[in-house]
Amino acid sequence: MSFSERLADWRDKLRHRWMYRRGDGSAAPSAAAPDGPSGPGFAARAAAVLALLNRPGMGALLKRGLIAILVFIALYYPVGMIVVHKVDDDMDFAPPAADRVEGGSLAVSYAAALIDREVNQHSWTANDPFFQPGVMLDNMPNFQQGIMSALARFGFELTDQLGRTRGSSEADPDLQRAAGLLQYPGNVWIWNPSVSLAPRASSESQYRDAREKLLAYNRRLAAGNANYDIRADNLMATLERFAADLGSSSALIDRHVTEEAGSFLDTQADDIFYFTKGKLYGYHMVLTGLEKDFARIIAERNLQKPWSEMMDSFRKAAGLQPWVVTNGAPGAQFQPNHLAMQGFYLMRARTQLREVSNILLK
Repeated sequence: MSFSERLADWRDKLRHRWMYRRGDGSAAPSAAAPDGPSGPGFAARAAAVLALLNRPGMGALLKRGLIAILVFIALYYPVGMIVVHKVDDDMDFAPPAADRVEGGSLAVSYAAALIDREVNQHSWTANDPFFQPGVMLDNMPNFQQGIMSALARFGFELTDQLGRTRGSSEADPDLQRAAGLLQYPGNVWIWNPSVSLAPRASSESQYRDAREKLLAYNRRLAAGNANYDIRADNLMATLERFAADLGSSSALIDRHVTEEAGSFLDTQADDIFYFTKGKLYGYHMVLTGLEKDFARIIAERNLQKPWSEMMDSFRKAAGLQPWVVTNGAPGAQFQPNHLAMQGFYLMRARTQLREVSNILLK
């Protein structure tokens, strides 16, 4: 047999092996069967499905398709989590030129830029539904909600203190609206059937609206149509509120360390750690802006050194990045307690906030 004949023979064998499968779907339906789920109509439909499945090559295609689906499902969440996950604690972050307004507040620009970064650029993950890989994340959502918690507190201070000439004056409408929107829960998606069948406003949409209100206020401020009262007592009141909020965070850390330190499996330690980290980072960014806005007051009261030391403590507290957050016993030899370490820097930053406030009081 020549080589060309052998080649043709191999080709015919491969073609017959691919095209023909056991069973051709031609089995006749049982006679006298009643019409219904098991009657002639059902049997005919079942035979048609079997015939489709027994078409040449169909079984292999289905098998490959099923394997592809299983591989996709197995890789979708872990790979997606790696792509989405980002705890952005860049201490050198600054508002882009688009968010800065000449003659406006730099602290407000920082707040608007942080909202844009976390909601639009990094994608808000705290409310991701089950079909998005972000739903499996833990640290990033808590970090983002911590940032928004700090910005919500700053929004209140803008409305009640900084954006009003005196306490009896009218609150700025843009700031009032922004403060309310920043209070919106961070885990609300557009639809939650357990609450309502109607669509709801998502967390992202509320925060985007808050950002627009802050930018609108800054533009009006630059045009001379809004107030930003740069006074020592306003700055002092704002720092006191920040310190009070951090006191609440320290109490949460203290309670968890007291009740759960040394636990073999502590699933809440990293939640508390990253939420507090986000809050400290948010305050650090806002205080960076306030330092520029109140530069004249800080210079008049010789606050440069105390302010710098305070900012350094915020930087250390917000910059902690353990690979795994552990809540070891306070006196443990080998297992660290990252919550206790974070709490130390938090309390140091809070104490220095109080020190700066006391100097402003004099």
